[in-house]
Amino acid sequence: MRTESELEVLSRTASGFSPRIARGRVLPNLLFFTDPARVADPEAVALRLPRGAGIVLRAFGAPEAVDQGRRLRAIADARGLILLAGAHPRLAEDIGADGLHMPERLSGEIPRLRVEHPDWLITVAAHDRSALTAAERLEADAVVVSPVFPSNSPSAGAPLGVEGLNALVSATALPVYALGGVRADTAGRLSGSGVVGIAAVEALAGSKSNV
Repeated sequence: MRTESELEVLSRTASGFSPRIARGRVLPNLLFFTDPARVADPEAVALRLPRGAGIVLRAFGAPEAVDQGRRLRAIADARGLILLAGAHPRLAEDIGADGLHMPERLSGEIPRLRVEHPDWLITVAAHDRSALTAAERLEADAVVVSPVFPSNSPSAGAPLGVEGLNALVSATALPVYALGGVRADTAGRLSGSGVVGIAAVEALAGSKSNV
């Protein structure tokens, strides 16, 4: 019997979350975060994402970021995906992104970006309740909460767990994405949490699951 890939499992799980609208767009229920150190071929992943999913291009200063971003833009246009640039407004402009994903430390830039790019979707990372409060005040469109489960990310802190995630979702009116250790064997635990979607890095890169 054929087993589903991680991407298929996560896509199926994400499709069960209630949709939310921001800036006149239906927010993706599945976000793929690129990472040069952990996913060697993000374009290959993007080509397999379901229609309506989102890509967050995190360049980390790579010199080929604009070229890669433009390739991802072409894939996004062809497949009906949303493309966000991570942290860098100039990169977002250069690749024609649909918006930005901001790290928590740069969230204070959101009001200026709203004036300059009123149509951009702007998501922001949040790790605790104070970050959620700041994101609401700054009028972010959504927050990406992490880490929910133990994660391979070198910057990940202690996992929130499902109870911690539920507490944060309940504390904000903003749409919330769950990031960190979200895989085929953990995604089902997010059912009923109230998140708008799930976000992942390596889990979307093509490995197999027995689910």
